[in-house]
Amino acid sequence: MSTTSGIGRWYAFREGARVYHGSRDQVAGYALRLAYRGVEVIDTSPHITPAAYLSADIPGIGGRLKEVPEDFLVEELPLYAPSGSGEHIYLLVEKRGMTAMEMYALIARHFGVKRSAVGYAGLKDKQAITRQVVSVHTPGKTVDDFPHFEHERVKILWADQHDNKLRRGHLAGNRFSIKVRGVAPTDVRTALRVMRVLEQQGAPERFGPQRFGYLENNHLIGQAILRRDPVTALDLLLGPSETSPDQQRPAREHYAAKDYKAARDAFPHAFKTERLALIALANGESPEQAIDAIDPDILGFYISAFQSAVFNAVLDRRIEGGTFGTLFEGDVTVTHAGRNPAVVDEVSLADEEFMARYKAMEFCASGPLWGRKMKRAAGAVDAVEVEMLGEFGFTPETLPDPAEFDLPMIGGTRRPLRCPVTNTEVEGGSDELGPYIRVAFDLPRGAFATVVLDEIMKLNPESSEDSEASV
Repeated sequence: MSTTSGIGRWYAFREGARVYHGSRDQVAGYALRLAYRGVEVIDTSPHITPAAYLSADIPGIGGRLKEVPEDFLVEELPLYAPSGSGEHIYLLVEKRGMTAMEMYALIARHFGVKRSAVGYAGLKDKQAITRQVVSVHTPGKTVDDFPHFEHERVKILWADQHDNKLRRGHLAGNRFSIKVRGVAPTDVRTALRVMRVLEQQGAPERFGPQRFGYLENNHLIGQAILRRDPVTALDLLLGPSETSPDQQRPAREHYAAKDYKAARDAFPHAFKTERLALIALANGESPEQAIDAIDPDILGFYISAFQSAVFNAVLDRRIEGGTFGTLFEGDVTVTHAGRNPAVVDEVSLADEEFMARYKAMEFCASGPLWGRKMKRAAGAVDAVEVEMLGEFGFTPETLPDPAEFDLPMIGGTRRPLRCPVTNTEVEGGSDELGPYIRVAFDLPRGAFATVVLDEIMKLNPESSEDSEASV
């Protein structure tokens, strides 16, 4: 089997033990020749880096992000306020330099509940200061029945009661305030020009690097799970990697040597998913049982990452082809919450009111988060989406039956291809760390701020020859 992959600014494909590196066009040429030889070529890139920019005619400002947590602030915009009564404690939580999953586990331990009793609307960045609402199911108790919560990286800003669990998607969006460092104060004018383009056209709804993990292989783990290949999934999760942190390398080498107990002991305790799988293997359980030992939410996240990579590839195709903002017959429109999917027909395209609403971004064309229950596009649009799924090694018919997995995302859904960027601010400044440009904006739920920053900074030299930034 051969695979292709995006690696930073370069791309690669593997044939047997040999790995070939080159530009996007070179790798595409290699892959085409392999296909002619009848060799299966599978796309392994998460397509994080844009293939093209919407603001390609505006140079990038370069720069650096997240030099300190205070440079990246995220605040959840709630969908509703707590009622003041009910079985669930709602908490506004501020965290710093901690993953969302670690924070949820910390909250569960403090309140003495199972992890499943903690609800949340979305995941937030680790290398940032983030504020979000979390719910805890504590029937018959209020926050006053528990001791004061104290942690050096987590603060409870307020607490209230509500009558339902907070669930994924129960938020209106997020407010971001981000500083770009290593730039000139005059670059504020360039950043402002880019923001005006995004205000008018919307931003691509690309899934950012957070979705794919620090090894950028969450989607490959999900792909292996969907292919019912637990050995490959475990190798990707636990095996040696050139990009793994130094502190993990001994553990990963023990895994490769099949010394699962030593690998478990060597993995830092913070890596609970890896340790759960290794505990199962060390106890003599099968690879299938080791995968089953992982928290279902985490398994679902891997599968969602696979769906996200295919979506990003479809998005790349639309942007490269200059059809990002074009509505076609056969497109499936959705609201920005991903609701009300409807296939566009010839009558709709001729309806002035319908097209005016589309241009105002009341709804937009969508891309696939593939699954057998997903609403399919029609005609040429569907053909492209099926083609991109095929590049990742699946057809619609070979996707798993949702009945085989007790995970809600398996059925699939649609995701908007673009999202509005609102309440924008751009300003220059300087502090003890030097000059910066601060950009602030609101995005709907599920949208990634990194997409907006990509357009402003343009750190991908393949997509913008004007960018003077280096990676």
